Amino acid sequence: MKKILLLIFVIAIGAVHAQEKSEPFKSGEWLKFRIHYGIFNASSATLHLTNDYVDGKSVYKVRGEGKTTGAARVFYKVDDVYESYFDKEDGRPYKFVRKIDEGGYTKDIEINFDYNKKKAELNDKKNEKKENFTITNKVQDLISAFYYIRKNYDFNDLTEGEFIKLDMLYDDDGVYQFKLKYVGIDTLKTKYGKVACLKFRPYVQSGRVFKEEESLSLWVSNDDNKIPIRIKADIAVGSIKADLDGYNGLNNQFKIIMD
Repeated sequence: MKKILLLIFVIAIGAVHAQEKSEPFKSGEWLKFRIHYGIFNASSATLHLTNDYVDGKSVYKVRGEGKTTGAARVFYKVDDVYESYFDKEDGRPYKFVRKIDEGGYTKDIEINFDYNKKKAELNDKKNEKKENFTITNKVQDLISAFYYIRKNYDFNDLTEGEFIKLDMLYDDDGVYQFKLKYVGIDTLKTKYGKVACLKFRPYVQSGRVFKEEESLSLWVSNDDNKIPIRIKADIAVGSIKADLDGYNGLNNQFKIIMD
């Protein structure tokens, strides 16, 4: 009888754990995107999530790299590096690095977040100047925001037209409110097959790059990973599309629709 009761207990515990929500990512996750400009494969970009330390604290580190490839590099050279170091539990960023070279337009910025002082120090290394911004515990940088949303929002609870809003700091423009609008469910044809997706529209700052606030569309996988499958953008000089081109180290099964 005791063995039967123990077996029932083990099965019950296993069922509870099976129902727990799986983490959308883990250290080692690597994503690669192929970026198309018109009919050309203009560039590639990667996101790599690893473990690291900031002031002795164990954190996640994401390194994002983007660069033009092939003939496109002759006409428009891009070499971008982004790094974000963020808390493994609450997703707060501790350090953000942005080093870009886009056809001669360059930036070399490092931001350090101090939540005790409620301040973030931005070090503009190119122009040799520093600025301080007032922050709250809810602030995100450009890269950490992606992982924060994946972990903290249940997309199944969203209704069409609803906004996800975050305070964001990644440049000397200061803290601003980032808005991500949920558009609905979609199915995309990819190199891996058909993928069920959730479609979003990030509101971007119009100007040098984007034509309008709603120039960008984002599709993420409608599974436990919530990884980007496609990004489309209307920019000042045409349109760009980025498709998932490779992945490794996902924490959950990548779901493909089988016809």
